[in-house]
Amino acid sequence: MPDIEPIREQRESVSDEEIVRRVLAGEVELFELVMRKYNRRIYRIVRAILKSDDDAEDVMQEAYVKAYAHLRDFAGRARFSTWLTRIAVHEAFARSRQGRRFELVENADTETPIMTHAVRSPEQRASDSELGGILEQAIEELPAGFRAVLVLRLIEQLSVEETSEALDLTEETVKTRLHRARGVLQERLADRVGATLPSLFDFGNSRCDRVVARVLERITAGAA
Repeated sequence: MPDIEPIREQRESVSDEEIVRRVLAGEVELFELVMRKYNRRIYRIVRAILKSDDDAEDVMQEAYVKAYAHLRDFAGRARFSTWLTRIAVHEAFARSRQGRRFELVENADTETPIMTHAVRSPEQRASDSELGGILEQAIEELPAGFRAVLVLRLIEQLSVEETSEALDLTEETVKTRLHRARGVLQERLADRVGATLPSLFDFGNSRCDRVVARVLERITAGAA
């Protein structure tokens, strides 16, 4: 059994093709590195299609097993990550079709930048968590084709080309679905967030206690 610790520590610098070559040569344990490297991406895209944690885990396992069984079919014509993602996507849609047909719609796209954030306070993080829950629910209500594109483009931050290859769509269709998904999200978030506006910038108990304590401390000190 090979010692995978050295390569595990440098897995980001070891190419997928090298790992595949070594797995095919008999170092089966190294397939773990592939799974650990892409688990989050595969989970996100499968979960976006199926909307079920349990189903997503089942499909992830099936996708990895199928990928391992067909490693020799990987010809290097696309990125290994794209090849693996396509297998997972196909498995997820196959599972989805067992229960119902998924719907796909189209339009055109304009790009917007990914936002970055500064360090957040505990109160801000609580607000972020609540907003994140609203956003996740809104995403789950999108058609499966929208969700898949949205997850790969905005969450996993794949390029239009990579997303096109992973989902077996034209680049124009990827742009179209992303644009439509954003539009639907904006509408739904506006409706839901609007109901929470009266509670924004709330002066929470911890802040109230802190201000009161500090003021009392200062006025007490001044009166002494």
